Amino acid sequence: MASPVLVCGSMAFDTIAVFEGHFKEHILPERVQSLSVSFLTPSMRKEYGGCAGNIAYNLKLLGGNPVPVATVGEDAGDYLERLRALRIDASYIKVIPQTLTAQCFITTDLDDNQIAAFHPGAMSFSAQNDVSGAKAAWAIVAPDAKEGMFAHAERLHAAGIPFIFDLGQAMPLFDGADLRRMLELAQVLTVNDYEAGVVEQRTGSTIAELARGLQAAVVTRGGEGASLWTKEGEQQVAPIAAAQVVDPTGCGDAHRAGLLYGLSLGWNWLDCCRLGNVMGAIKIASRGPQNHQPSREEISNSLQQSYGISLPL
Repeated sequence: MASPVLVCGSMAFDTIAVFEGHFKEHILPERVQSLSVSFLTPSMRKEYGGCAGNIAYNLKLLGGNPVPVATVGEDAGDYLERLRALRIDASYIKVIPQTLTAQCFITTDLDDNQIAAFHPGAMSFSAQNDVSGAKAAWAIVAPDAKEGMFAHAERLHAAGIPFIFDLGQAMPLFDGADLRRMLELAQVLTVNDYEAGVVEQRTGSTIAELARGLQAAVVTRGGEGASLWTKEGEQQVAPIAAAQVVDPTGCGDAHRAGLLYGLSLGWNWLDCCRLGNVMGAIKIASRGPQNHQPSREEISNSLQQSYGISLPL
């Protein structure tokens, strides 16, 4: 079995409703101070989500051994059953009594505009989930409650477990001092191109400068591939064309899973990023963060065709 990888982050339910019209036709700018609107949404679906859940799902597709570290509410029974059915280790998922699992309620219109509400629920207690005794080859600290992200980072650092700091949706929570402290604890920074700009603005340092104190920094750029910084300098990671572009939700998490799986195998940084690109391209062709179901052979074939490397048998 592959080496365990701790996946610290949120687990959530995403409820997505589709309004078959346009928000702009119903929201009056001159009356926004007393806004009161209701949208009929004939189409609605509930998805399993959260960064820890999404990364663990993709890592399992690759043949990895993910161990999600998250807090959930009393309503998480079906999510936990799903993880067990996928043979994902749920021993570090803590159920917080008298709470609900984190939930995002999203209404989208025909222009792909979104109105969302997020209830953190049990995620607010993530710092209580102590991973001090865990054993792992690598870990990731993905978006979660800020207190929990720092708690996981401090504990992983103390245990000598290398980890990726994935800023993602937690970006509004971190000021420059917070980011610098996280980067003192982490071995790797992963951000998208927009987040990279925010990190540079808040820390006063470029990604290249920050990477000098890390093993690596990775900036994903969607259809343009990714940029990789290591102590050897900067490299561009060529993009891979997706079969179709359906839904970007969870693409970043799929990319992180590729990085983590490559690291657990001892791959070089460039090949880890290439696998991340493949996983992102596979995910974007499917609606929802955990509905794509490629076989390991299909993933390996895509990796071989795009970059000339393959997953181990």
